[in-house]
Amino acid sequence: MFQKLRGNARGCLIYEPMFILPYSLYLTYAPVYMLELGLTETQIGLVTSLGLVLQIFTSLISGYLTDRMGRRWALIVFDFVSWSAATLLWMTAQNFWFFFAAAIVNSFQKVPNTAWYCLLVEDSDPRERSYIFSALQFTSIASGLFAPLGGLLVSHYTLVPAERIMYGLAFVSMTSMFILRHFATYETEIGLRKMKENDSLDWRKLLREYAAVCKAIAANRPLQLVFGIYVLYQFQLTMKNTYLSIYLVQWLHFEDDFIAWFPAVTSVATLLLMLIYIPKMKRDRVNRSMMAGLLICTASFVIQVLTPPGQVAPILLSTLLAAAGGIIVYPNLEAAVQNAIDDENRAGVFSILSVIILVFVSPAGIVGGWAYSLDPRLPFLLVVAAFLLSCLLMLIYMKNSGTASSHHVSG
Repeated sequence: MFQKLRGNARGCLIYEPMFILPYSLYLTYAPVYMLELGLTETQIGLVTSLGLVLQIFTSLISGYLTDRMGRRWALIVFDFVSWSAATLLWMTAQNFWFFFAAAIVNSFQKVPNTAWYCLLVEDSDPRERSYIFSALQFTSIASGLFAPLGGLLVSHYTLVPAERIMYGLAFVSMTSMFILRHFATYETEIGLRKMKENDSLDWRKLLREYAAVCKAIAANRPLQLVFGIYVLYQFQLTMKNTYLSIYLVQWLHFEDDFIAWFPAVTSVATLLLMLIYIPKMKRDRVNRSMMAGLLICTASFVIQVLTPPGQVAPILLSTLLAAAGGIIVYPNLEAAVQNAIDDENRAGVFSILSVIILVFVSPAGIVGGWAYSLDPRLPFLLVVAAFLLSCLLMLIYMKNSGTASSHHVSG
């Protein structure tokens, strides 16, 4: 996979472990860290939803800023704002208001997110993009192998001091990575042209472009189905990332330092599956593979919900199934979305797609917090429902797959 990477795709991914590794360390304990500092489950959900709602606004301006500043400069400037500053706030957090402020700062991540995707794929062959996202997933998963280090820190220092150390490491590693990546990439041809075209802000023109994108999406049923599956996938990720660690500690009664082993199990299983699955994946059976992956993910969360407290084996099985489903669904779904977008208008279209995702996903935090307060299993029943609905959309999409590949969204 990495041998196929060229240009900006290689420059973007070569330093990615410096971001993903510390991120995977602190992410596992972030919700439990908030609990330890006195936040309730509902307040945790509120912080999550606040960040997502604010990301609707930053998504709206992300396309313009990416075109106006250029991909590389929009990426580095707003990475400093949304990640370097946020990790410092999380590291020094004392109460709810620290997390409130961090959610505001971190919401600007949508600008570098749009810029990064543009850098990653604009100069690449559409036929090779599934390999790009497989390489990204490989990097993400390999970094998860180090998650038990977080457990060792927790067992030695206790949870709150250990999490502060992890946030500090994240600040140093991520900030260094932003600088190194900046000098390993170059501005794309489309980016250079867009910088000249967008030398001044015209909100009316911007709104007209967004309206044209929304109209194009509304007129294209296959793309609506792809985007629908993508939105549901992001919904379940938000729900899982917010409440899974809390669920493992509070409902299943696992020790704090033990839960870090589950990301490591996921990483090992996924890496083995990548070695077996990716080389043998047939491009003419992508849709069937995605359907199988969605069903496997559904089964993993059904097992999780049915597992009684204290039982490790079923949760390990659930973790393995989630890894298997994710390795099938993620790279193919990302590639399908990126290939559905016209390169010439990628920044604007991707920002609109981000808004659409956030409109539906932003309530996940509050809804999840309310559901968790009623029954800790309810948020994961919502995840099961999201996967089942994705399967239904996938069935409909497969019937339209003959025309889906020829449709693009453009401004």
